[in-house]
Amino acid sequence: MLRIRNIKISASKELREELLKEVLSKKLKTNIKTVKIFRKSIDARKKTDVYYNLTLDFSAENEEKLLKRKEISPVKELSYVIKKAKADFRPVVVGFGPGGFMAGLYLAEAGLKPVILERGGRADVRKAKAENFFKTGILDSECNVQFGEGGAGTFSDGKLNTGINDPRISFVLKEFVKFGAPEEILYSAKPHVGTDRLIKMVQNIRKRIEGLGGEVHFNTKATAIETKNGKISAVLCGDEVFPTRAAVFALGHSARDTFKFLYDVNLPMEQKSFSVGFRIEHSQEFINKAQYGSFAKYLPAADYKLFTHLEDGRGVYTFCMCPGGFVVGAASEDGGVVTNGMSNFRREGKNANSAVLVSVGSSDFKSENPLAGIEFQRSLERRAFELGGGGYFAPTQNASDFLKGKPTNRLSGITPTYKPGTAAADFRELFPDYLYKALQQGLLAFDRKIKGFGGNGAVLTAVESRSSSPLRILRDRESLESTGLRGFYPCGEGAGYAGGIMSAAVDGLKCAEKIVE
Repeated sequence: MLRIRNIKISASKELREELLKEVLSKKLKTNIKTVKIFRKSIDARKKTDVYYNLTLDFSAENEEKLLKRKEISPVKELSYVIKKAKADFRPVVVGFGPGGFMAGLYLAEAGLKPVILERGGRADVRKAKAENFFKTGILDSECNVQFGEGGAGTFSDGKLNTGINDPRISFVLKEFVKFGAPEEILYSAKPHVGTDRLIKMVQNIRKRIEGLGGEVHFNTKATAIETKNGKISAVLCGDEVFPTRAAVFALGHSARDTFKFLYDVNLPMEQKSFSVGFRIEHSQEFINKAQYGSFAKYLPAADYKLFTHLEDGRGVYTFCMCPGGFVVGAASEDGGVVTNGMSNFRREGKNANSAVLVSVGSSDFKSENPLAGIEFQRSLERRAFELGGGGYFAPTQNASDFLKGKPTNRLSGITPTYKPGTAAADFRELFPDYLYKALQQGLLAFDRKIKGFGGNGAVLTAVESRSSSPLRILRDRESLESTGLRGFYPCGEGAGYAGGIMSAAVDGLKCAEKIVE
């Protein structure tokens, strides 16, 4: 197989195999035998000429002659091998999000029969709990959008694009497809799975782990650890004891009580910068036209990614943009409102939503305690709960009112999708003045980049406070073990070593590899 990059085809065309062969045959002046898409992106910089930019893998006649062309290279398949191992103990994995289930899968395939502990419920039970919360406002603080099979990423858009460059990415994508993710994630420049597909995928991964002798214990929260001679010897879940000599703690960013007990046993950790803000919703039709112009009718729901750097050094940016999606209640503690974005694979919803976030750091906490960022998040969530009037209703504001610095008495734009409900509010009562002004400046900058972004009926829903972990559990760069405890592997987003599904999954593999070694 050969590979060629920068093949441009109008977005008005359907990418059928016959068309790809025709385009390549004409360009290379040879007969194309087979062709498949290796990478696909959309270039919409010029709204009158939107096109697909493709990297294609193909076979053809006269391949040796074609290889002399600088734009063509041979396809080199990267192999990732799971090493087999034997041990006189069973590794423990705490958390069944992307870091946890990929660590568990690797350990199971290696023959080590891991024991996985997840505080939330199975995906089907969790889905029912979340839907009940959206309908009634009754929160289960142990099984919700944050906690349960698949982790927080399960109730999201399931975006798999990442800023890391790691050979394990290809393996993760192929495994996801094997267990139920759509095949297009293998070649899309912005791959996503969708909540509906993610729920099925993580269940299939769990069944594979169990089929290899691993155990997955739901509704089982880690509450303590035991140590011996500077090494971990057991993980405790209430009265249950799980002996081990290696434990991967793949905590989500919302496992605040777990962070607390780890801090109390003097596990080394530090503050980490994170971001807070709100969700903004537009009609998906507006975003489609703004991004694709007249080509919108040919293309799937459009997305965007915006950033601006403020004079005070803070960054304001959009995050976790969900085309055709919904703003969801992501609370995990009583008396606090948290928002997140979610969409299904088809992204068929009428609204587009994204987080608009501003960075915060240790200077904002006025404390050197590693847990200070958690308290900062919590204070915003509780204030949002109060402004929403209780019942986990979220405060909302017209984007135009927010920019003018005046309260919203009645929403005049699109209907917000957040459930269980919303209440018109004034975000000046939610955010400290310096963050309010930073978010204002950011939204104004985005309005210049996408005309009408801060108007056109846009609605804001708050608060978005769980975009990443506010702390980092320190680990050795080589062994990946905690700097204070042998056999303890801080892993993934909650521990401060990842920023999304893909990077967390890769980090889970890295930790499992170290255990096998």
